[in-house]
Amino acid sequence: MAEAGTGFLEQLKSCIVWSWTYLWTLWFFIMLFLVYILRVPLKINDNLTTVSMFLNTLTPKFYVALTGTSSLISGLILIFEWWYFRKYGTSFIEQVSVSHLRPLLGGVDSSAPSSAGAASGEADSSRQSVSECKVWRNPLNLFRGAEYNRYTWVTGREPLTYYDMNLSAQDHQTFFTCDTDHLRPADAIMQKAWRERNPQARISAAHEALELNECATAYILLAEEEATTIVEAEKLFKQALKAGEGCYRRSQQLQHHGAQYEAQHRRDTNVLVYIKRRLAMCARKLGRTREAVKMMRDLMKEFPLLSMFNIHENLLEALLELQAYADVQAVLAKYDDISLPKSATICYTAALLKARAVSDKFSPEAASRRGLSTAEMNAVEAIHRAVEFNPHVPKYLLEMKSLILPPEHILKRGDSEAIAYAFFHLQHWKRVEGALNLLHCTWEGTFRMIPYPLEKGHLFYPYPICTETADRELLPSFHEVSVYPKKELPFFILFTAGLCSFTAMLALLTHQFPELMGVFAKAFLSTLFAPLNFVMEKVESILPSSLWHQLTRI
Repeated sequence: MAEAGTGFLEQLKSCIVWSWTYLWTLWFFIMLFLVYILRVPLKINDNLTTVSMFLNTLTPKFYVALTGTSSLISGLILIFEWWYFRKYGTSFIEQVSVSHLRPLLGGVDSSAPSSAGAASGEADSSRQSVSECKVWRNPLNLFRGAEYNRYTWVTGREPLTYYDMNLSAQDHQTFFTCDTDHLRPADAIMQKAWRERNPQARISAAHEALELNECATAYILLAEEEATTIVEAEKLFKQALKAGEGCYRRSQQLQHHGAQYEAQHRRDTNVLVYIKRRLAMCARKLGRTREAVKMMRDLMKEFPLLSMFNIHENLLEALLELQAYADVQAVLAKYDDISLPKSATICYTAALLKARAVSDKFSPEAASRRGLSTAEMNAVEAIHRAVEFNPHVPKYLLEMKSLILPPEHILKRGDSEAIAYAFFHLQHWKRVEGALNLLHCTWEGTFRMIPYPLEKGHLFYPYPICTETADRELLPSFHEVSVYPKKELPFFILFTAGLCSFTAMLALLTHQFPELMGVFAKAFLSTLFAPLNFVMEKVESILPSSLWHQLTRI
């Protein structure tokens, strides 16, 4: 019985919603007809006469105040709408309308799919969205003490956001701690140090841990945050390597004795890989590029399964510095695979190699006359592929947008990844003659192939809509985040801007020319109500004037 009542209510609600959705015009005319029939009992004509007499007694000052207040209110709404759009990328009025009014007027509830197929489709899209909006550790991240802090000392600006540093703290706790740390005093101190928010407290804890024992993670923290130069950081990492190798050998012998020993060995492996990778980065920054390449290759051979550090991206950058393009192609052949996650480094490096073969002789005028050769077509397609993956990169490579220091974490296909790539690879594009010219001539052609990038891609999944929000969290406030696709101003911002300007103009004209504006207002109102008066006269000529009295008699 209860189910039957619920079904009846749902059916009734759907009927009402359908009537309001499709028959609103009929409802409107019915209401007009009722108002016309009831005009005598409701004394509509008398009320209109009274209102018109009242309006005639008002002075021009009232109209100035009215239009001025309207302009002020619409201006405040415009300012709020603009602020909300700049911060959240959408209109507040639009969002409220879609979220609250649309369900009342019969909008489709996206949370209740109509079939199992729709449910599975939504699940797939949500999984895709989560994977594409995952934040990754920047494989080329800078040193806090030697690079980020020096930038702060010079400019007074903080290059890292709290969200970015909080993610790094979580990474450090994941990589450099384990459940058995409380059994060793130095590791127990470092376990607390990685959770500290105050940099000085972390550094003091690292020194305290070193007083107890040669702790590899303590040396890592000091190299990352206390060392003010790359040379100092490298010395500390070498000390960390000595301590880390000893811990790794001991835990390697005991890793099969239980779950705790296995977890400790995993932690020691992460520590050792991190130290060797950072030492290779120090060698690269200090100009010993060949040594850095050898260290990275050895590290990838020794620990081939630890792909989470993305060491191959460090290797690609170092090989490009050596101009060892054959070796770069060999690395790309291994990692630019359809089954592996892509990155801007992989896509744009592949485009650079193909552009290198034709860029020195490329001319847009000649190409338009004779058409593109096979090699030029391959280069253009590679550029289009890279731009589709991350459309923010070309503006930084072409220096149409200023660079900042890259964050410690990046969002793939987002502005943060574009900054991290261009910061290290711009010099490699400049070194290849004509590469930037080819990029400048062809990169915008990508957007003609994907007119609706949020709905359908060409070679990749549709562009994720979450990149702007995540990039605003990762990048400092003084940087203008690149947004793709470029959002047009919402209708309500344009509407409130026009309303504010129009009412302000009316207030000014009414204040300056009160009599002329009065004549204009009367002429405008008479013209506006002329069609309505004409319809009323026709209706009265058709219907008897005493229709209401006849209906009451019946």
